[in-house]
Amino acid sequence: MSTFSFAQTKDEKAISSSVESLRKAMVDADKIMLEKLVDAKLSYGHSGGKIEDKPAFVNNIVSGKSDFVTIELADQTISITGNTAIVRHTLNATTNDNGKAGEVHLYVLLVWVKDGGQWKLLARQAVHVPAPAPAK
Repeated sequence: MSTFSFAQTKDEKAISSSVESLRKAMVDADKIMLEKLVDAKLSYGHSGGKIEDKPAFVNNIVSGKSDFVTIELADQTISITGNTAIVRHTLNATTNDNGKAGEVHLYVLLVWVKDGGQWKLLARQAVHVPAPAPAK
């Protein structure tokens, strides 16, 4: 059994922690944490094409309109240039949007900016993970 460890910079650790805090806040519908983690100029793009600003994003999570029961993240990468970080990962989630159970499988791009020493989510865009090609 092999274990690989990748050294992370202080900022990479902070971004990773912020992504995890966002994941947890979305599952818990934690308005205070969402407000803290998200930049006032947020542009939040859904896989279906809908784009939300910060108030709409926070309200839809807190109200249950966008209800994430579970969120699992995989294959995460973090790239930092100055005060901007780009995070990519695969998101697999169970949902209960407006009381309707479902699942989502997405590739997600997050853009974080460092504001006063704290990383805040500035932009997010998701696309559906393509269905596997049919066997021939």
